[in-house]
Amino acid sequence: MSVDKVFIDTNILVYGYDTSAGNKYQKARKILKDLWDSGRGVVSTQVLQEFFVTVTRKLPRSMAPEAARNIVSDLLKWEVVAIDGAAILDAIDLHKSHGYSFWDSLIVVAAKKANCPILLSEDLSSGHMVGALTIQNPFE
Repeated sequence: MSVDKVFIDTNILVYGYDTSAGNKYQKARKILKDLWDSGRGVVSTQVLQEFFVTVTRKLPRSMAPEAARNIVSDLLKWEVVAIDGAAILDAIDLHKSHGYSFWDSLIVVAAKKANCPILLSEDLSSGHMVGALTIQNPFE
């Protein structure tokens, strides 16, 4: 891998803690370990919020809120992009121009705001580019 920053969408992060996800769990764990070791991981406030809700309420084996809080606390050591008013307006524009959902548009805007060349996501079209940002599905 290159030394570039990598933005992680919520689904990749969740798979990294969902032991019931099989091969996706294994792949996501490796990605997260590599990003921890290299210091290249980037998330947004939206990703952290979605992660907490998903792992504490939506998984077959939900995580205790305190355990999820500890993970979020650790992830705050990564670069974290705050979703502000300008990001919301940019996401609305991206939603209109590219047809992404509003929430996916916020993810793309946050990755671009952090100048990440790579966004890892299972939800968006792998190989699609938005400016200099390339979307990659690590499970393909």
